[in-house]
Amino acid sequence: MNTTRRTASLACVSFLLAGLVVGCGQRPAPPAATVATPSEPATSSSKEFGDYVLYFNAIRTDSLTPEIATSYGIVRSANRALVNISMVRKAEGSPGVPVAGKVTAEAVNLNGQFKDLNLREIREGDAIYYIGDVAVAGEETLVITVNATPENATTPLSVKFQRQFIGE
Repeated sequence: MNTTRRTASLACVSFLLAGLVVGCGQRPAPPAATVATPSEPATSSSKEFGDYVLYFNAIRTDSLTPEIATSYGIVRSANRALVNISMVRKAEGSPGVPVAGKVTAEAVNLNGQFKDLNLREIREGDAIYYIGDVAVAGEETLVITVNATPENATTPLSVKFQRQFIGE
């Protein structure tokens, strides 16, 4: 098959797949430019932004102890993941000062299907973090985009990371 016909065929297949996704009530996949945005390396759990460090992670909720899950109202399951985000302002001679702010996160799987993910703020002593849980199916990889704006700041700290979850 020549290159022009192959490109046209791939375009038709992509269009048909997008139509099927929309037809099934799912949001279409994000534009290619969004998907191509680089994400942090799979082993990353923090990113520095000037005076701030943004910490991020996602784990299966069945790895939490029953006591921890109960105390935070989280369902322990191989089919749910917990997303945990925190912001720290750098401070000389210390590990940093936790800061509050506006934090949002969005999760999408590799098929472009958006997942419900709402974060809530948790304060424990001096610690401030934002958690939310999201459904995962089987062996699913989620790409999670976080936008966090510390109080008294105007520029968001943005990070995109992905985690693979292997269900039972």
